[in-house]
Amino acid sequence: EGAEQDYLKLEAFWSEIHKEAIKQGSQNGWSVWKRTPKETDEASAPEYIIFDGFESEEKMNAGYNGAELAFQAYKGKMSRRSIQRMLDQTGSESKERRTYQLKGDAATILAGGDIKKGDKMSVNFMNKKTDDFENYESKFWKPYIEKAILKGQHRYWRLARVYERAENAYEGITHFFFNRPVEGSNWWDGIIDQDSFKFQKLQEGLNAASQHADAITLELISRH
Repeated sequence: EGAEQDYLKLEAFWSEIHKEAIKQGSQNGWSVWKRTPKETDEASAPEYIIFDGFESEEKMNAGYNGAELAFQAYKGKMSRRSIQRMLDQTGSESKERRTYQLKGDAATILAGGDIKKGDKMSVNFMNKKTDDFENYESKFWKPYIEKAILKGQHRYWRLARVYERAENAYEGITHFFFNRPVEGSNWWDGIIDQDSFKFQKLQEGLNAASQHADAITLELISRH
């Protein structure tokens, strides 16, 4: 409470460290997103979500030395004492952090240009019930989304599987869905006949294979 600006200053500081890590090949992406709050939020609802991207699990496990990269990134820009002070403050502004390790299972192309500050993305958390869940998503939903992208009604869709998590992370989440919509557009218009027998049966199978939580909306704050 009351530490949001301190948190954002700290992320701005770490932004240059991640930029250096990407430059040196230790990771391949990093971004910070602010979650749009809801009236129904519980006290433990996340306020920010950070994505750290790596080429492989080996690269992720190898990690990098944030302090060493900080002194390299800020050489000639900040005093060593100021750099160390910022490093020492890391974590003090956060009440809790929950970490999930994800691996991409299926994705569309990214349409409409690269992402930039202020862009929106939605994320769904879900729990799979049956082993054929991934097939329903990649062979049933993905083709619909791809048609919508070709018609300019959507920008991106991705399914990622949770394969490891921190002790304080929620157990009932097995997959993340990512969607980048086109503002003012319903992606399914002209794509799906929701009254057709085929679609209803496929939807029944998908509903039986998974349990979805309501989507959350994120706004991009910073990225490399």
